[in-house]
Amino acid sequence: MKAQPKASHFVNGDWLEDTAGAPIEVIYPGTGETIARLHAATPAVLEAAIAGAVAAQAEWGRRRPVERARVLMKAVEIIRARSEELALLETLDTGKPIQETRVADWPSGADALEYFAGLAPTVTGETIPLGGDFAYTIREPLGVCAGIGAWNYPSQIACWKAAPALALGNAMVFKPSEVTPLGALKLAEILIEAGMPAGLFNVVQGRGEVGAALATDPRIAKVSLTGSVPTGAKVYAAAAAGMKHVTMELGGKSPLIVFEDADLDSAVGAAMLGNFYSSGQICSNGTRVFVQRSVKEAFLSRLAARTAKIVAGDPLADETQFGPLVSAAQHDKVLGYIEKAKAEGARLVCGGSAGNEGPLFVQPTVFADVTDTMTLAREEVFGPVMAVLDFETEEEVIARANGTEFGLAAGVFTADLARGHRVIGQLAAGTCWINAYNLTPVEMPFGAVKASGLGRENSRAAVEHYTQVKAVYVGTGPVDSPY
Repeated sequence: MKAQPKASHFVNGDWLEDTAGAPIEVIYPGTGETIARLHAATPAVLEAAIAGAVAAQAEWGRRRPVERARVLMKAVEIIRARSEELALLETLDTGKPIQETRVADWPSGADALEYFAGLAPTVTGETIPLGGDFAYTIREPLGVCAGIGAWNYPSQIACWKAAPALALGNAMVFKPSEVTPLGALKLAEILIEAGMPAGLFNVVQGRGEVGAALATDPRIAKVSLTGSVPTGAKVYAAAAAGMKHVTMELGGKSPLIVFEDADLDSAVGAAMLGNFYSSGQICSNGTRVFVQRSVKEAFLSRLAARTAKIVAGDPLADETQFGPLVSAAQHDKVLGYIEKAKAEGARLVCGGSAGNEGPLFVQPTVFADVTDTMTLAREEVFGPVMAVLDFETEEEVIARANGTEFGLAAGVFTADLARGHRVIGQLAAGTCWINAYNLTPVEMPFGAVKASGLGRENSRAAVEHYTQVKAVYVGTGPVDSPY
């Protein structure tokens, strides 16, 4: 099985190779086999990508927004017409079941491109009357943006970053994760096919040193990162040294709170989606499931019964619901957290070991009687491991849910909508749900507070993070000067 692209990089409208770069092997997690071999960007590749983006952005930023929108809409058409081909590529890149990649990855990316194509022509300034004189504002593109992607939703992330950047007149140099490098290359190829001028969306491969080179280059105006909190801290500091704009979408340890009056079947379904979808490799997952004590055992019973029915197996099979982890390193890390939870006294409800479907599988795992001080309740696992904690009162669970450095997401299940709104209003999280979980439509802002990041992706809120405001004062009379 092979998925070898024509070259490692896509720069200035064409494929680009430089075999002097460090090798990058692309592993299909379903079997562990190597499906492509790429090379990290050398300084020459980076120079070509950044210089080309600078040159292309100047003309692109002067275009009418509707002209930019037409190109993005053509890309949307291409993506949707090739949905099966792109879903297959995403499954090979990530190991996700193809039933997921058909509906969640490239489709979400296409939605983002479509949304920002429609939004771009509506982004205008304002006039400010000043009693004779007046002022007006202009929203201008930032220039060249660097996008640094994560391995869990590689193509969706590339689209989520490219869509507002390009629609609003910027260029982007995008570095995907070295673990999942293939989807972004396909996006770059599709954008050129859709009529986008060469150089506006360049893709370069590499590890941390390539990301650092982008974050520190003076020609880069903004850095948008999806990644871990430690990586975010490093990139944020590097960008701050150059006074760059940043968007940081980082990790979490998000609470999902289930009150005793909740629809338990819906709450169990949401907890499973928030821990087992994409094998648990989702930053916003509700991995601390707080269940009111009076319904805890009923919740656990239904959860165990439904978890036992999950179909794990070949990611390319239509019936498969649950796939492998993305890499051997992630597989070992998740198994290490499971063993630590057992050692610290958490009660294993189901799962708890490696799966036998392939080398990178881990069983969907649930631990109960987890306490706030256990490692499983404090650290991001990024795998299919659910921690169930119990609570008595609303005030107690709010305080405990907020007792973390993270602040990405939160969810509440209750039949009392007044309580739902009241509790959400007190949770320190940027993206929240009531009687739902992990739904992220492009129309809704996505982002975090605290150590989980800053800035917002998607929705009109993203406009603030890919443009800057120029204010212009217009005098209509003689200058009143004391000199």
